[in-house]
Amino acid sequence: MFKPEEMVKIEVITLNRYKDSLLTYLHENGIVEIRELDVEIAQKDSPNEYHRKAASYSITISRLVDFLKAYRKSTGGGIKEFIFPKERARKKYRYEGIERLIKDVENFLSAVEPEIKAVEGKITSTQTEIERIKGDIAILELLSVLNLDVSYLKSTDMLEIVVGTVDRNKFKSLVEEVTRATENRAVVVSKELKDKVLAVFVFLKADYDRANPILAKYSLERLEVPEGEGTPRELIAVYEEKLRRKEEELESAKKDAEMLAEKYYDDVVFYQELMENERDKSTVLPMLARTNMTFALTGWLPRSDVPRVLEGIKRVTNGTAYINIREPTGEELEEIPIKLKNPGWARPFEMLTEMYGVPKYNEIDPTPIITFTYSFFFGFMLTDFMYGLIIAIIAALLVKGHKKFNDGTYKFAYTLLISSFFTMAMGVIFGSYFGNALDLAGFTVPRVWDTFQDALVVLQLALAIGIAHLFTGYTVGFIVKLKNGETKDAILDQLSWMLIILGITFLFLASKNPSLGMPGKALFGVGLVLFILSELKNGALAVLLVISDFFGFVGSWLSYARLMALALATAGIAMVVNILAQMVWGVSIGPVPIGILIGIILFAGGQLFSVAINALGAFVHSLRLQYVEFFGTFYSGEGKPFQPFRAKREVSELEFEA
Repeated sequence: MFKPEEMVKIEVITLNRYKDSLLTYLHENGIVEIRELDVEIAQKDSPNEYHRKAASYSITISRLVDFLKAYRKSTGGGIKEFIFPKERARKKYRYEGIERLIKDVENFLSAVEPEIKAVEGKITSTQTEIERIKGDIAILELLSVLNLDVSYLKSTDMLEIVVGTVDRNKFKSLVEEVTRATENRAVVVSKELKDKVLAVFVFLKADYDRANPILAKYSLERLEVPEGEGTPRELIAVYEEKLRRKEEELESAKKDAEMLAEKYYDDVVFYQELMENERDKSTVLPMLARTNMTFALTGWLPRSDVPRVLEGIKRVTNGTAYINIREPTGEELEEIPIKLKNPGWARPFEMLTEMYGVPKYNEIDPTPIITFTYSFFFGFMLTDFMYGLIIAIIAALLVKGHKKFNDGTYKFAYTLLISSFFTMAMGVIFGSYFGNALDLAGFTVPRVWDTFQDALVVLQLALAIGIAHLFTGYTVGFIVKLKNGETKDAILDQLSWMLIILGITFLFLASKNPSLGMPGKALFGVGLVLFILSELKNGALAVLLVISDFFGFVGSWLSYARLMALALATAGIAMVVNILAQMVWGVSIGPVPIGILIGIILFAGGQLFSVAINALGAFVHSLRLQYVEFFGTFYSGEGKPFQPFRAKREVSELEFEA
């Protein structure tokens, strides 16, 4: 707790024949982050033909998955499925090397791919034909205003016939220019259509080359006249019958696709996952170094996992591996990957820390601190027992449903669950149950403070909490810098603000205990001197930075007033909802007390809206106080997250004899 997992460097050299087995072992266990090995006496490794096939088959199978997924009958879904998702069944595969796996995939694809591709091709071609027929029908609908036999609109050996539409304001000029160019040997039949004109131009073959550029000049949109004989209306009936038959063919093909999806989807997804893992596994090969007989790899792993990894590597390589485990050097400090290590009650809150950035290896992990401060600030801002209870019920259901997955939903719901307890506690302190609903109902509600009547007290509490929060941050920073040997920075950058905060606190308490006045002035003065000395390193800008940084601190402190502001906002919105519900409660139409129904709907809807909007505000602003004000006092978040070489298994399970 407070410190990231201790990491060590591992270096392994073994025979090439164990490469696939060793990488598979590390990939399936996911406890080593492999790093690129920089050596001059050996060459870089590279993927072989089987790895390249794995990448290619991964793409091929992904396309099959996308097609079958579109026709797979959906199961489950809804709110229940979201709250209590089901675990996907895993199919086992006995891994006997990448060569055998590729052969199995090829056998699978040879049996399945042609069948799926045939149905996919049928659907695609039929859909294309349907769109073509629909386009022909649309053209025939347009031509129906002419009431001419469609066969008359086709070019002949002697005549070139062009059908199209043109803007109405261009049509007259177009006809005049075409007539001049063809020396009055053009026939034009037209019909106005709103802002367009449908026109049929008939030219002699010899005149077409002179007329065609003019048609293009006036942007004539040509229409491809459908095949057939008869009027457009007569042909529309023919084409609609063609469309009906094609749509029946499409429905039949889609049913075939649904049958294939039911038959093959799970298997295709299974092999997709196998291939994707092999493809991902091959991405580390360029990080390895090799000779004709051996290869070497290096990486980082948690110290606690060293015994297990050593035993596994020795088993995989039959004891023919050179393994070196060593402590990180000072030069490697910035390169050490960070894996957070916290007790179970704080572990889900690591998500909030990681959203900002993980600590450096020589920094303190703030997760245990923000587990409390984030939850407390959330509760202070929401400040309503019933709001907290609603959030607690929803969060508890999500925690129960997603705990086995340990996914983002579980972690987020867990943070809300803990925060809801603080919300309920603050609701009891401020006597808020759906705002002032119980007060309006005539109940006597015990409370320590009233949000509105004691607003000044709430503001003082917020500022007191803020100064304590900032003091904690500077103290943590002071400890970290002392441990890292940065004594001067610890005194000037951290201790200075600690003394200033203590001085401010003593001076405030001196109003009730005058004996604290002198120590307060002394602490504030010493802290101010240290602060000014820390700014002198900035040279000519020191005076400006003294003013800027000091008032920056004051601004950070005053930022905690948002605790009071959001508490007032929550109480205010809830009060408005209650007043509106009270106003309509007594309304009735004759003997029917319709106001009661409207009041209940207004109360329930308004309070749920208030829960949602104020919980969102509490979430965002509580995070801001951690990230901007608190982390700004000591935390960089510039560490590199631990990214182990790990397989992704959702539907497959590898049986691998290490």
